[in-house]
Amino acid sequence: MENPLAAHQPPDPQKIQAAFEETLQADHALIAGIAAYRADPYVRDMRDPPVLWEEQESRLLDYGGTGPAVLFVPSLINRAYILDLMEGGSALRWLSGQGLHPYLLDWGWPGEVERHFTFTDYIAGRLERALAAIPGPVILAGYCMGGLLALAAALRAQGTGKITGLALLATPWDFHADDPAAARRMAEALPALEPILQFAGSLPIDALNTLFAMVDPFGVGNKYRDYAGQDKTSARARRFVAMEDWLADGVPLAAPVAREALGGWYGANTPARGQWRVAGLAINPAALDLPAFCAIPARDRLVPAASARALADRLPHAHIIEPTAGHIGMVAGTNAQTSLWQPFAAWVHSL
Repeated sequence: MENPLAAHQPPDPQKIQAAFEETLQADHALIAGIAAYRADPYVRDMRDPPVLWEEQESRLLDYGGTGPAVLFVPSLINRAYILDLMEGGSALRWLSGQGLHPYLLDWGWPGEVERHFTFTDYIAGRLERALAAIPGPVILAGYCMGGLLALAAALRAQGTGKITGLALLATPWDFHADDPAAARRMAEALPALEPILQFAGSLPIDALNTLFAMVDPFGVGNKYRDYAGQDKTSARARRFVAMEDWLADGVPLAAPVAREALGGWYGANTPARGQWRVAGLAINPAALDLPAFCAIPARDRLVPAASARALADRLPHAHIIEPTAGHIGMVAGTNAQTSLWQPFAAWVHSL
């Protein structure tokens, strides 16, 4: 029989000391990792390719090539150059040399015009005009939030012959599939953010980073502790610094889009419930009669695999890969070429 007084026994001093030392060691590694990152002299030095089309703050970058045209649509939150990160770490420049003709839609910084944009303005307006600037048929490839935008554009263009395939890279769909309570907490932050949205017309970068930290509260500390122990001259460490610089170089989110994403996507789960509409059209993946490529990274904390898989399962003609990678590492990490770039190029050529 369990001793009823056991719960009132004094704590073990050795266990307390061990826990204290473990915490101290972890904190030391965290501080060392942050200090090493801040001291690193790396500066991104990549010349932009030619601009094929531009409108206000947005540009369509042409990476050249002789094969099928592929338009990459990034998220509205982060800079587009994650797909052209650094020398030896650029998905678009690699694909350009593999018989594809990549284009990149760089949304740019939301200015006075863009701060009033809804998803419909971005998709039925700017994205479709960028598509029209590319001669001939195009394969659309969307990354993260950009995948939802690309999906909507593909459904709107169905039957025109302009879009011949759709790639969805770490694209969410069912925002309540993994942790409904966490998704709703994102939406519950919206009332507190409303004064900022009304004043600035956008959701600032610091607020966005705070929301991301809510999704993965231990991720920041863990990655810097890991970096502290890396050889700082290694390819992995160099790529880490480049990706962290990219993360720090964020973009505000237009207020109407922020409200719809937080309240609609995260709060009401409108995509999975069939309630997300763009220019009046209900965005229904099951209605897409196009070949689709879905990359679902197994270690993604920002877009859980269950959320992205819910989208792949609804597409009638989906080719699915599940790389052992994280949300950013899949597209720009040291193993991105084998985990994503090569399978994607092979899929395009198979069309």
